[in-house]
Amino acid sequence: MNILVVEDDKTISLGLEYSLQQEGYETFARHDVQAAKQLIDQKAESLSLCIFDLNLPDGTGYELCEYMKAKADVPVIFLTVMDEEVSVVMGLDMGADDYITKPFRIRELLSRIKTVLRRYQKNTNHNGLPTSTVEFGNVKILLNEAKVYKGEEEVHVTALEYRLLMIFVNHRGQILSRAQLLEQIWDVAGDFVNDNTVTVYIKRLREKLEDDPQKPTLIETVRGLGYRLEAEHVS
Repeated sequence: MNILVVEDDKTISLGLEYSLQQEGYETFARHDVQAAKQLIDQKAESLSLCIFDLNLPDGTGYELCEYMKAKADVPVIFLTVMDEEVSVVMGLDMGADDYITKPFRIRELLSRIKTVLRRYQKNTNHNGLPTSTVEFGNVKILLNEAKVYKGEEEVHVTALEYRLLMIFVNHRGQILSRAQLLEQIWDVAGDFVNDNTVTVYIKRLREKLEDDPQKPTLIETVRGLGYRLEAEHVS
């Protein structure tokens, strides 16, 4: 798998390249927006994942994320030292799949990378067995392929949205507080975790899966307690 790393701090970039190569990934390193765009133009279809620093000498990771997504559906993870919630929301709006702050533990980043790549893996069931599915309402999840459908149409969800959705499925019928959801969404430490983050992700899932996001029937709000996916909706 080929990973594009765009980081202007060459020491961090070299460390990332070394660690990724030790895990068997092929890497391309660039240090500014212009050089990264040139590589994307040449190799967009062969890239498996992109890691973009948010602040670059001649632009931003946001700009690169939009550029990459316009070329090919390749997952993007942002690196940043910023700690404002608006940065998380903006990054997700741009199509980012995950977000990690510097300084970070390399094992944490590798875990995030593997999670995101599983979401994008096209064919995981090679043994000829039927794909395991979960259905609720008119939503279907193909577990072996990590794909989500509303009716007959596939719905693109980010890695974190998928993780949140599976938390609800695995705790069907149970009321989950925001604290419980946060703890399970972030199985490794993250600096951008708060109640507003959960609200954003649930809002996004509702917009993608509910017939009427303003009157949700799948992911229910239990006032003062949290959220739940009704048990009778899941099969």
